[in-house]
Amino acid sequence: METNKHLIHVVKYKFIWFTLSAILLIPGIIGMIYLSINSDNHAPLNVGIDYTGGTVLQYAVDKKVESEKLGTLREALNKNGVENASLQIINVNETSSSKTKDIIAVRTQFFDTDKASEVEDKITKSIKSQYSNAELVSTSSIGPTLGKELFKNALIALSLACLGIVAYLTFRFQFDFAIAAILALIHDVLFILGVFALLGIFFGVQIDGLFVTALLTVIGFSVHDTIVVFDRIRENLRYYAKKMSFGEIVDASVNQTLARSINTSLTTLITLLALYFFGGTTTKDFVLAMALGIIIGTYSSIFFASMLVDWWREKKLVKA
Repeated sequence: METNKHLIHVVKYKFIWFTLSAILLIPGIIGMIYLSINSDNHAPLNVGIDYTGGTVLQYAVDKKVESEKLGTLREALNKNGVENASLQIINVNETSSSKTKDIIAVRTQFFDTDKASEVEDKITKSIKSQYSNAELVSTSSIGPTLGKELFKNALIALSLACLGIVAYLTFRFQFDFAIAAILALIHDVLFILGVFALLGIFFGVQIDGLFVTALLTVIGFSVHDTIVVFDRIRENLRYYAKKMSFGEIVDASVNQTLARSINTSLTTLITLLALYFFGGTTTKDFVLAMALGIIIGTYSSIFFASMLVDWWREKKLVKA
């Protein structure tokens, strides 16, 4: 195995990859801190009714809604007795046969059945005062108790998945490999959470049960891709440990798996992009989380996890 045939000398620029990872993560972390301080429930993300409880009504309108109009809509809602409502514009994929240009989502606190119809009438009246052809297309309500239960179950699912992965990696690889894979996993999750925190701040995007599903899927994909690279490094160590340095072996192993990782990710991304641009509005955030996870998972397995192992081994060699 000759190192001069490598396509990319990744180890040589490992501190550039670490810097790039910091650039990708820091804005999102700042966004999560901002939401934790300023949001009503002090969550690091803009949490939907799946986890907080509440009622969401969605109205289809036949013209584009400008963000400046939301202030006028909020005033109309307050005037009709619907206070502290959260408004969001949901863009739809326009087709020649569809009259719907945008969807206005109105989120309020949870109301009992007796009062729900009265509040719905007030919201509909407020929306139609601004958009006469508005049509109610969706109503969903979740009680606060059920929301908290769903939130607790989502945290348990994430925790169990992470614990299982940690146990498997510790058993399968050496300790430094396992730690690097776990850090890469945290890297990927933080990136997705950070992006959705920023989307929540600037565009009002909220997370729901589908987001947690996407996150669990991304965790599995990320670890799978990392294991493929680590397996190749471990295999090459058996044959070339005496002929090459550890950094050269990492370089060679990454290049041997590079084409496979990129091809696998691209084929998945093509499907996800098709779903994002031509699928339904309700699955857009789920598909976006999946697509971001595929991209960052491929990046981290090649340019973050393997570089961490090389840096750790290099540090141990210097100490020795």
